[in-house]
Amino acid sequence: MMRLLPQSLFSRMVLILLGGLILVQSISVTFHLRERDRLLFRSNSMESAQRIADTIRLLNSLAPADRQKLVTALNSPTLRISLGASPSGTPHQNPDSANQAASFTMLLRDLLGDASAIGVTVSDMEWPARQIEGNAPRPAVYIYPQQRTVFTVWARLRDGTIVSVDALPSGGAFPTPPRLLFNLLILFAAVIFLSLLAVRLATRPLNTLASAAEKLGNDINSPPLIETGPTEVRRAAHAFNTMQSRLASYIQERTRILAAMSHDLKTPITRLRLRAELLEDDELRTKFAKDLEEMESMVATTLDFMRGVGNPEQVQPVDIMALLESLQADAAEIGQEVTLEGTTAQPYPCQPEAMKRCMGNLIDNAVKYGNSATILVNDHDKQLQIHILDQGQGIPETELERVFEPFYRLESSRSRDTGGTGLGLGIARNIAQMHAGDILLRNHPCGGLEAILTLPRKP
Repeated sequence: MMRLLPQSLFSRMVLILLGGLILVQSISVTFHLRERDRLLFRSNSMESAQRIADTIRLLNSLAPADRQKLVTALNSPTLRISLGASPSGTPHQNPDSANQAASFTMLLRDLLGDASAIGVTVSDMEWPARQIEGNAPRPAVYIYPQQRTVFTVWARLRDGTIVSVDALPSGGAFPTPPRLLFNLLILFAAVIFLSLLAVRLATRPLNTLASAAEKLGNDINSPPLIETGPTEVRRAAHAFNTMQSRLASYIQERTRILAAMSHDLKTPITRLRLRAELLEDDELRTKFAKDLEEMESMVATTLDFMRGVGNPEQVQPVDIMALLESLQADAAEIGQEVTLEGTTAQPYPCQPEAMKRCMGNLIDNAVKYGNSATILVNDHDKQLQIHILDQGQGIPETELERVFEPFYRLESSRSRDTGGTGLGLGIARNIAQMHAGDILLRNHPCGGLEAILTLPRKP
């Protein structure tokens, strides 16, 4: 059952609200039409009841020998009078027919003004059909009998004679007028429009809050929510802004502490390097120098990472192909093999230095551990993808995500001897996520490791 329900809150609220309103409106329209039919029936029955009452009065005032002449004269396409006749139709047994018969009986008793013995039934019988041609009045032409619903009135005259009157209600059925249907359509359209508007206004703050939460995951310094609207919405926006402010303060404090520690480490490292040069043992001096170089590389990388987090750049359009070509030229100067294929349709809005650091780390990683780097650029309407492949041995599937963790390295294939700090991939992914993108690593079917940088194209 839950699978059949819409997934979004907007759709579910619209379904519940519109379903309830349409049900209530349908019930209201049903009662309205029933009351309308009752009033129209009473109005249209007055004429027939008046004629029948007048007929009964006339018959009471005449001698029995003269009554048949009057009956013959009063018979019409909508009224048939019989003296001493038996019922000619089968009475209906449904509640509507019983109510109509009771209502017609009350009309007759009011018009006759006495306690005459009167009986009314609603029955089906064959009634001659009448055809009227053109607009001008013409004599009635009886074509064929039709089964019609007829009121049959039984009355006992003063001398005990039974008179039977079959009356065809004037107006027949009461069809729903087109104007009423048009008004109902207008009403339903207004209800649907107001329902959609109300639900949209109610769910819009949730969409805004969800979008702000997504932006917060990519940029802790994103603009705060505007605290406007109903009380509940303002409270939620204020709570979200407070949470964002506290998170930003916490990260900035930890960043400053780590950056200060990394910066302060450079001074003792420099002193150690100078003192190592005074060692007479060449082998020991070489080991000291190697350890100090590794420490200095880690400190420099950490400072670089902290500067990127704490000092975001302004976003501006960047020619990605030109950026990659500059990285390719830099690699060629130091003898590294980097090839570039593909093209971009238009510049990409990003932080230039951060994006250069991201792509540079991926290329350095491919060259360092895979001997070469092949860059494939695929630009689409919705996203920009950059594939960087190497010719190495790849890494185990279980380690494809762990290598993004800070200072994590695979000792079997990527040891400390290569000079890696374990921050390059983590920095690259952080930069990609700041641009609402991501980096995926996978072992290529043809061998080597493939890094896929995906960046969304924003409208």
